[in-house]
Amino acid sequence: MPKTFPTPKLVIFDCDGVLVDSEPASNQALADNLSRHGLPLTVEQSMAHFVGGTMTGVMQTARSLGANLPDNWIEEIYDETYALLRQGVPLVQGIPDLLARLDTQGIPVCVASNGSEEKMRTTLGQNGLWERFHPQAMFSAHSLGVAKPEPGLFLAAASHFGVQARDCLVIEDSGSGVTAAVRAGMRCLGYAPQGGGKKLAALGAEVFTNMSEVPALLSI
Repeated sequence: MPKTFPTPKLVIFDCDGVLVDSEPASNQALADNLSRHGLPLTVEQSMAHFVGGTMTGVMQTARSLGANLPDNWIEEIYDETYALLRQGVPLVQGIPDLLARLDTQGIPVCVASNGSEEKMRTTLGQNGLWERFHPQAMFSAHSLGVAKPEPGLFLAAASHFGVQARDCLVIEDSGSGVTAAVRAGMRCLGYAPQGGGKKLAALGAEVFTNMSEVPALLSI
């Protein structure tokens, strides 16, 4: 018999790849940049190596793989990534309906991301969600100084809303995000629309492939 859970008192969304379909564009910029710096990668290889990481961690990994990166590389890649994101980033399919359903049920929502607020302004701002989340329901690793896979970002969100960790539900698409949720003691749904769910499941997520599945998983 499947395990049943109480309705969450807070739903915490990751941003990139969960609310907005920004990972392809971000990793296109990353692959193009690293190829210029001596580390030829496809977009798929970039996603496999770097999705869910901090840019400092990406820089360290890329150097270990052979990239010759300048000291100002993080500023450089942000400029190139934001330029590409400004060309247009769609919402993940099903997100508007899911947010409306959560609103109907009176369940608070927020976003917690390893990305910067500037990046979220660029992506969420195109889709009407920046105003929804900023500033009272937006938690950025850049602002708080703690990043996934550490649990502090999610715990800060729970504390802000006055909700216990066990009463939170996290929706993530990366291994680092799932690990952060598990470390925080929060139930985690792992979004894997194109495969990769085994990795998320192994880390402790309940895997799903379409946002339309979430209400049933939450019993709402």
